[in-house]
Amino acid sequence: MDKPRIAQTSLSFDEGVIEKIAGLASRKVDGILSFDGGFFDNITDKIRNKVDPTQGIKAEVGEKQVSLEMNAKVEYGYDIREIFTQVCDVISEEVERLTGLKVIELNFYVSDVLSKKEWKEQNNRKPNSDLAPRPEAK
Repeated sequence: MDKPRIAQTSLSFDEGVIEKIAGLASRKVDGILSFDGGFFDNITDKIRNKVDPTQGIKAEVGEKQVSLEMNAKVEYGYDIREIFTQVCDVISEEVERLTGLKVIELNFYVSDVLSKKEWKEQNNRKPNSDLAPRPEAK
């Protein structure tokens, strides 16, 4: 990439941008049912009327590095260690490709393990229920 012709430049990213990239990138990983936030995010869910790919994801953004925390529900039957490895790989690649920032820390908290049927029953008509895994998932 060529340097701008301006003497002094700066490029920075809001935490929400990195959270959104991580949320969208993680959809590529089979076995993740949803990302869920804490108590206040769950209250917000009750009044939210659209899908939020940043839900359950928190980012801290520095000048050259990013740290992420993710709270996930995963589908029963999947190797959670493999899900974690894939999430780390896909998010690291996408964040660096799109922003140039390095993901130096990713904390992945599994809050529940459910069958797809149980998850659908619990999330019927909730805003982020549209984040369901791709159809070819187990």
